[in-house]
Amino acid sequence: MKRRYSLLACAAFALLFIAASASAEPAYVGPKKCKKCHSKQYKSWEASRMAHAFELLKPGERAEQKEAAGLDPDKDYSADSECLGCHVVGYKKPGGYGSGGDKDETLVGVGCEMCHGPGGDFLRDDRHSAKNREFKSADLVQFGFISKPSEEQCVKCHNEKSPFFKEFNFEERKDQGTHEHFPLKYEH
Repeated sequence: MKRRYSLLACAAFALLFIAASASAEPAYVGPKKCKKCHSKQYKSWEASRMAHAFELLKPGERAEQKEAAGLDPDKDYSADSECLGCHVVGYKKPGGYGSGGDKDETLVGVGCEMCHGPGGDFLRDDRHSAKNREFKSADLVQFGFISKPSEEQCVKCHNEKSPFFKEFNFEERKDQGTHEHFPLKYEH
């Protein structure tokens, strides 16, 4: 009888573990993981306004615009939770900026995963990697990959909550400020 309860307890624990693992949010991995295969896109992004979005939170940056928006231009906003969600990758989410660990400095700015989804589940050797060149983007959607970012994603930050908000027209702006789109060596 004791053995039966032990087996039931083990089975229940295993089911809870599987359920918790399945419902867990995928982790952010940072743009350097994307750079391995998408170096041209990475280099283009690195020079973009999105890549440097975190810098805007520092004292003295865009002082005139901050004053016009009613913000203190000398204040350091780089630890302000109201701002960080739109200026870093995956703020306070698994593997994201502020989630613990030492990779925060690689997650500053609006990186790849802010548009293409957290890579923890799709940037794996058996899925989206140089080791598996046969993968198709459509197959990665089930793991959280977003091939073409949507207006819904953009307006999470480009909205009236931002002190610098200007009308946001997705169709006009979707290819501005991110990265240049280069032909891929291996079509996926």
